This record gives sequence, C-alpha cells and structure tokens, in this order.
Amino acid sequence: NGAGKSTLLQLATGQLRPSQGEVRVLGHTVWNNPALNRHLGLCPEQDAFYEWMTGWDFLYTCARLGGFARGEARDRADRALEQVQMTEHAHRPVRGYSKGMRQRTKLAQALVHDPLVLFLDEPLTGTDPLARRDLMDIILRLAAAGKSVLVSSHVLHEVQALTPHIILLNHGRLVAQGHVRQLRDLIDKHPHRIVLVCSNYRTLAARLVTWEDVEGLKILPKEGRVLVETRTPDAFYGRLPALSLEDGLALREVYSEDDNLEAVFKYLVNP
Repeated sequence: NGAGKSTLLQLATGQLRPSQGEVRVLGHTVWNNPALNRHLGLCPEQDAFYEWMTGWDFLYTCARLGGFARGEARDRADRALEQVQMTEHAHRPVRGYSKGMRQRTKLAQALVHDPLVLFLDEPLTGTDPLARRDLMDIILRLAAAGKSVLVSSHVLHEVQALTPHIILLNHGRLVAQGHVRQLRDLIDKHPHRIVLVCSNYRTLAARLVTWEDVEGLKILPKEGRVLVETRTPDAFYGRLPALSLEDGLALREVYSEDDNLEAVFKYLVNP
C-alpha cells in the first residue's frame, strides 16, 4: 500500500498530468489525448456506480458515452456482461450486488468498448475466494485473447498466480522488473533457503553438511525436515535426485519459500 500503483494507473490512463517526464501508451502520449481513450480500459479500485441503475443500464450508458449508437451499445453491453459472467444478474440494481458482482461489473465497463490495453487497479480486493478465482480466470482469458493487461495489486501471491512478469514498486520507486525467476536472481547474494522432508532427516543432515555449497543447515525434528542455506540453488537442486536414491534418504518433499514473489520483495526492499 502507498507504493504509487493507483497513481501510476491514473497517469497511464490520462487522468493525471505528469509533473515531470512523459507517459506513453501504444506509442502515444496519454495526457490530453482523448482519441487514445478508445483503446484503453480502466477498472478503478473505487466504485463509481449509479446505484439505482441495473448492471445492464450501467454498461449501456458507458457504451453510449463511448460514442456507440444505441443498437451497438446494447450489443456491447450484452457481450461485456457475458464476458464477466454477469448475464444472469444484468437487470438487477447495482445497489444489491455483492462485492464480487460489483468487481465484475467494473471489469465489464472496462471491456465494453473492446480496448487494446486494460489497466486493472486492485481488481480482486474484497472478493471471496470463489469470486477471486473466477476473476483471475477471466483476466487470464483476456490475456490469452490478445489483450495487454496490467494488474495492480499489493497481494503478491495473487500477482504471481496471474503472471510471471512483474514490476515491483516501493514508495513510488521502481525496485525491480522482469520475470519472477530473473527477480529471484537479483537476491542471490542472500542464501537461498531450501527445505527437505525425509524420514531419516538426521542422516540426511549429516550428508548435506559435507557439501561445500551448503552454508547453513538446521534440523527441524518436529516436522522431520532439514532447512538448508545455499548460494547456488540450481547446483544444489541438481544433486538431489542422486542423493534421494541413496539408502534411507528418500526425499518425500523439497520446496523453497524463497522462490515466491513475497520473498523477493522483502529481500529487495530490506536488503
């Protein structure tokens, strides 16, 4: 929170004028460029509905404001609601919508004019697990259909579930960008923590402590696990299959919490 995500999206959609520098989308300057709006869709974080309207009325009005004739606006409202799986609730007043339904309707208004680029500001906020999964599936389908989708979120595990291509912001500054594995490589100066689960965990620990690239090792007897620290995780992982074939050292599970985006962010922000 407070990293500047919503401000960045407002700049990218022409709602704010940059105090310095320039913002370009699809090769064009965004500020004071109404012609570009037809190619951009924004799902804002905050609601801005006419509560007495039905979902369909809201979508139809958005299409009309976008310059479409009545017949075309009706068709586009229908299609957008179908895309977000809201056809069943299209003629209910927005005031009676759940949080998930409101989020779907906001997403539909961003789609009603069939933009090339979508900016989604915290689209999963406040939704229940089922609605969150449905919305994530919709976003993934839009990307698969050829849309460029930029999702803003402070919930890192949700971002990682949507895409491996990440931009990390902290207090308005760019911390890192790239594929999540590339970002993980940025913190290799920190030991990579790997957990191994094995019935004969003490023998496993005795074996691992002889490896030169193991910088630290901790036995977790209650869980039957061994926590290893290494700066060369790829080489370490490469030797594990052979190790697991040794008598009594069958590995039941191997995992590392340092491979997730949350760990990357913590390391980069708090070196």
